[in-house]
Amino acid sequence: MGSSPILSGRSTNGFRTTNGNHHNYDGCLLSSTFAYFLCSFIVLGSFGTFCGRFLLPPNLRGGLSSTTLGCREDNEGSWAIGVFYGDSPFSLKPIEDMNVWEDKSAAWPVANPVLTCASVSDAGIPSNFVADPFLYVKDNVFYLFYETKNSLTMQGDIGVSQSTDQGATWKHLGIALDEKWHLSFPYVFEYQGNIYMMPEGSAKGELRLYRAVEFPLKWTLDKTIIKKPLVDSFMIQYGGKFWIFGSDHRGIGTEKNGQLEIWYSSSPFGPWKLHKKNPIYNADKSWGARNGGRPFVHNGNLYRIGQDCGDTYGRRVHIFKIEVLTTDEFKEVEMPFGIPMSTKGWNSWNGARVHHLDVQQLDSGSWIAVMDGDRVLSGYKSRRLILGFVSMVVVAALVILLGILLGAVKCLVPLTWCTHHIEKKEDTILAWERQSWLSLKLQLFCSRLNRASSVLHATLKLNSCTGIVVLVLAILLVITLTGFGIKYIYGGNGAEEPYVYKGHYSQFTLLTMTYDARLLNLKMYIKHYSRCSSVHEIVVVWNRGTPPEISDFDSAVPIRIRVEGKNSLNNRFIDDPLIKTRAVLELDDDIMMTCDDIERGFHVWRRYPDRIVGFYPRLANGHPLRYKAEKHARKHNGYNLILTGAAFMDAKIAFQRYWSEEAKAGRELVDKLFNCEDLLLNYLYTNHSSSNVVEYVRPFWVVETSKLSGVAISKDRNAHFGFRNECLEKFSLWYGSLSGRKVDFRRRIDGWDG
Repeated sequence: MGSSPILSGRSTNGFRTTNGNHHNYDGCLLSSTFAYFLCSFIVLGSFGTFCGRFLLPPNLRGGLSSTTLGCREDNEGSWAIGVFYGDSPFSLKPIEDMNVWEDKSAAWPVANPVLTCASVSDAGIPSNFVADPFLYVKDNVFYLFYETKNSLTMQGDIGVSQSTDQGATWKHLGIALDEKWHLSFPYVFEYQGNIYMMPEGSAKGELRLYRAVEFPLKWTLDKTIIKKPLVDSFMIQYGGKFWIFGSDHRGIGTEKNGQLEIWYSSSPFGPWKLHKKNPIYNADKSWGARNGGRPFVHNGNLYRIGQDCGDTYGRRVHIFKIEVLTTDEFKEVEMPFGIPMSTKGWNSWNGARVHHLDVQQLDSGSWIAVMDGDRVLSGYKSRRLILGFVSMVVVAALVILLGILLGAVKCLVPLTWCTHHIEKKEDTILAWERQSWLSLKLQLFCSRLNRASSVLHATLKLNSCTGIVVLVLAILLVITLTGFGIKYIYGGNGAEEPYVYKGHYSQFTLLTMTYDARLLNLKMYIKHYSRCSSVHEIVVVWNRGTPPEISDFDSAVPIRIRVEGKNSLNNRFIDDPLIKTRAVLELDDDIMMTCDDIERGFHVWRRYPDRIVGFYPRLANGHPLRYKAEKHARKHNGYNLILTGAAFMDAKIAFQRYWSEEAKAGRELVDKLFNCEDLLLNYLYTNHSSSNVVEYVRPFWVVETSKLSGVAISKDRNAHFGFRNECLEKFSLWYGSLSGRKVDFRRRIDGWDG
């Protein structure tokens, strides 16, 4: 029996239709709904593009990394390695505090981290991170062995780098050990003239000992020590025996990190016997159990380094003094940790986690340590992506709700899926639908879903207060969650990281000049900028009033208040012998910008340390020269001045020039007008060079808080410009004209001068 059209007398969303006009109605619904969703997609896509272009900082929209394959975001973290020095293992300081300078990379001083994924990737071996560092010193040359996670195989290999300048500069030599399984924790030691490595290879299910054939890059398997999947194991000679400390990797969660076992032998090659009290630790409370580096001896005492994995993997390290170690007994007590941890949060290379430390005493008697650190927590990438996609799913649901409220979405599923819609169908399809329980349930669910959307549209009418409130709230939520979704999915870890230059990081001193009426501005200023990664110290030049106490400020770096006897703008450039960095950022206390803006400016200055690099460009031109706002420079596509209220400079060069005899008349004019100190420094730079002396960096955003609080210094714009025009005339007469010294915008390849 053939199929035939059947008339339907049922109502579809309030309409009675025949088969013919039902097709037209269904098609009309689908076309209007499709048009709504298409428009929504275009609008939200455009807004998402706006968020990506204008709300994500430049380091997330494209930076200066030279690594195309390496340094990819990894769920295990972004581990890097730093160097520390001290007179004892309990008084170690980071390399930036030791005032080690490297001229070739404009690192004054060199700052941690000294080894990153970029160090390995730039050498041709793509790496996502470097961790688990072990130091080996041979003939006054430092060799650093570490885990490097290959960006292509996603497997840990053992890399090695070399330093000939006491750890300031490292050259990647290559991969020392690469197996078919994951390797890490490359414990390197010497025994009877041979150099051995005992890396973690728990994926193989055994603990292996390798011997150097051609140190440091060629190794051969010497012996399988223990057939057990041990992680982070070390071997030491103590009390006439050899000891191995390690954790059995067969546990789960915190149990495997909270478990520690000991073996002993009369030889490093075995046979090995279990300690009678194994497992030494085996508890859910995991901190301090799993090894976190090489043990060391100080003043005759043996110390062990343990990991704290209590709230996340590799959260921090602890140092334990081993008081008893025999074949029958073991006892250790925790000691104070000798390295101060950063309080800069995720902007610091080790602000979130530290899980490995190798401390050694050099022949000179001083101590050196290598430590890894991470700015994000374990698994953060996955959690961030889940939040991002959940935000987008909620946005999709809200878009559907808005469509129902606006009447653009009449039904949530096509009408042909619903039980009440009957049209011409093949007999086989009708028979399947009658017999299929799943088909009937699906059609019933679709019908109820469409009925719910109709009820919702009828209940929340746009001409009612409730409907309007729901509509506004839904739109605001869509905008907010779209921004959050873009941030979570594409925003990276949220850290405002420094930019490496020629393999080195460095730091600068932040200097600001203020007085008592602007104390509130200063507190916000210090709290914000002290968290920027490359800020070494903040110097406050106090010009007037009673100075505050250091304890009044929330700072992640040292603060020094320099009280001046005279209220003068010249105080900004006084030569300060206590400043330990070569770079100084002169930044007014009412200017707030992102740490990433500051880091980009510092990076540009390191490329051009003989120039003034800043964020406020001006163009003085005309006959006579006239001072105008930034809009004038934009109109003429160029600038010849950088305002030093927000500028990097070489402290030694800038301050010496400013206080030279030739600048005396200029300084007197600055005191007379209480203005123009920034113009004077620009003229002094120009007078000493025939090439460019200024560089501009466009900030992502800037807020001038004094305009909001009413404590701005230059309130009368016309008088301010008048004073500066007078300065231009006299400075041109004394120090030469700025004519012909215009620098174009969008000239540099970094694109930050646009």
